[in-house]
Amino acid sequence: MSNFMPFDINCHDKLHEQFQYLFEPELINELCANGKLKKYLAEEVIVEIGQSIDYFPILVSGSVKVLTEDKNGDELLLYYLEVGDTCAMTLNCCTKNTKSTIRAVVENDTELLFIPIEKMEDWMIKYRSWRNYTFESYSIRLNELISAIDTLVFSSLEERLINYLRDKAWVNKSNILKISHLEVARELHSSRVVISRLMKKLENEGLVKQSRNKIEFLEFSAK
Repeated sequence: MSNFMPFDINCHDKLHEQFQYLFEPELINELCANGKLKKYLAEEVIVEIGQSIDYFPILVSGSVKVLTEDKNGDELLLYYLEVGDTCAMTLNCCTKNTKSTIRAVVENDTELLFIPIEKMEDWMIKYRSWRNYTFESYSIRLNELISAIDTLVFSSLEERLINYLRDKAWVNKSNILKISHLEVARELHSSRVVISRLMKKLENEGLVKQSRNKIEFLEFSAK
């Protein structure tokens, strides 16, 4: 991980604002003292499959999508990360000193705070809030993985597509999704032709409006 930003008073204030309800002030001060902040632009890859993990990430702003890959190199979306979240798969790699099994890609411009692995282990003993955060993160991500598997196995592709659009709109806080049918197909492990047919069906049902490389998810705007 390179091009880290040095901490300044603005970064310190930002962490206190974002994490005051998660961590005690002493831990936030340690996050400021030991963490390294880095900014990423949309579509940048943060972690690649097979990469060694040297730091534990916490999302300070923006959003990230986490994907896996089958033996043929086809991607499958697992879950999204938002402010305050971390990735359970990365946690696992940190604690077991193994290589990444996921790809993490920036959904919106994002800031990540990277914590040295040795500090992560020290804080498990020192701070109850850190232990709770770590265990809860494991639990949340595990439930999301189970949900993703259930959806893949038991739900129709149309249901998966609607859930995908709903989740993406929620993460982006917008019903306007700048994404192509091919990108949707890749993340849902389908083909562009099938997705285009389903999108046309959803459009006829009044759930979406479409233009080139842009989808308007009307269910989200109705809220």
